[in-house]
Amino acid sequence: MAIAEDLEVASFLKQQPKKLFIGGRWVESASGKTFETIDPSSGQVLAKVAEGDVEDIDRAVAAARKAHESGVWRELPPAERAKMLWKVGDLIEERAQEFAQLDSLDNGKPINEMLLFDVPMSAATFRYYAGWATKLDGATQQTSFPGKYLSYTLREPVGVVGQIIPWNFPLMMAAWKVAPALACGNTVVLKPSEETPLSALLLAEIMQEAEIPDGVFNVVPGFGETAGARLAAHPDVDKIAFTGSTEVGKLIAKAAADSNLKRVSLELGGKSPNIVFSDANLRRATSSAFLGNFYNQGQMCSAGSRLFVQNDVYDKTLDELTKIVEQTRLGPGIDPMTQMGPLVSRKQMERVLGYISVGTKEGARLVAGGKKPEGLDSGFFVTPTVFADVDGKMRIAQEEIFGPVLAAIPFSSEEDLIAKANDTMYGLVAGVWTNDVKRAHRVAHALKAGAVYVNCYNVLDPATPWGGFKQSGWGRELGAYALDLYTEVKNVIVDIG
Repeated sequence: MAIAEDLEVASFLKQQPKKLFIGGRWVESASGKTFETIDPSSGQVLAKVAEGDVEDIDRAVAAARKAHESGVWRELPPAERAKMLWKVGDLIEERAQEFAQLDSLDNGKPINEMLLFDVPMSAATFRYYAGWATKLDGATQQTSFPGKYLSYTLREPVGVVGQIIPWNFPLMMAAWKVAPALACGNTVVLKPSEETPLSALLLAEIMQEAEIPDGVFNVVPGFGETAGARLAAHPDVDKIAFTGSTEVGKLIAKAAADSNLKRVSLELGGKSPNIVFSDANLRRATSSAFLGNFYNQGQMCSAGSRLFVQNDVYDKTLDELTKIVEQTRLGPGIDPMTQMGPLVSRKQMERVLGYISVGTKEGARLVAGGKKPEGLDSGFFVTPTVFADVDGKMRIAQEEIFGPVLAAIPFSSEEDLIAKANDTMYGLVAGVWTNDVKRAHRVAHALKAGAVYVNCYNVLDPATPWGGFKQSGWGRELGAYALDLYTEVKNVIVDIG
């Protein structure tokens, strides 16, 4: 667990083991057990973390319920809630290096990605929802009996919210869920992934510094089969929010239904089409195709892992993409020169390598990557991989690999393309590259996806909604739409006749 002394996060990591944050206090797990979180660039132990279990989730839910019922947060003047949430955004920005280093060490992602995107986006998300805290207005309705009844609506917090976040964007996924929940007056129990729990614990420190009342925000690291399952099934949790695989999302939904029919929002998997028509700006489209699939080592539900290219520019696009892939510098995420880091775990590395083997056996043509890089044997690295001439029915074109593997698929016409692009159980995002404005709109309307990017890809902003069609999930995060996830609408009707 040796950490360079000159890292801003060194002192945080030296405090061993990391504890749970429940009711405004740092506490040991009820069982006293801990688990190790691993630096994927070296395979070495980064830190030991208290392992939350069923009893710890129960304690955290009780603390959140107590805080909610006391009114210490939901009855606070909205302007005061806004001020605290804005301060959280400021503190994230002030401690940007610490958050960037933590997620880089814990997840493996390049630190420059953290500093340029994840951390600023997280701070901006808290500030965006700080602005909404004072604007959760109801409305009046004209009834069928004018002058007889006054009808109006109120937006009220749902209550105690359980939130389960994944390992691919640890800080940012926490911000996306916690910020709107708190802005709406709810209390939160957050379960980070056991692969990447550290930035959620640093966020708890931030919450304390911002003077968020005790019990309003709680963090219980632990495993999905125990802590996560208990949170989803807990009878005193009013809403569960989950980001992760479709398979686990189905288990979450079932647990919510079988317990107290709690409200559920799910942001799940994807197998997104990134489409290049022959009239597109090929230089921009190719560069974006690389970033759209290989950013964060391809560990994104929105990854444009199916690259559809029109026949007459197919070879040229593939050649240019291969050049970019072959020049990519792999290394530890904490190294500022690294362009692509390791996968999050040995298990994930083996999963990705397994899919590469499947792609080869299915008859796809491997044109780049497809192996562990030389000289990085101790970490969980896989070279960025490109398959050409992929058939849409192949497993590498249908199943979410969640790694640096791209499947290039040629197409002839717009009609041919739409059928192929929609031929998946997922529907999270899609990209369209064309200079034909009419075509761009036609294709965007025809694609079954929650977000369609035209001549860009993976452009995210706290104000824009995020979520998917089909088995990519339920509900929309970000923007004003997230307020619907975290509020109940109450109708009040008064006899004034």
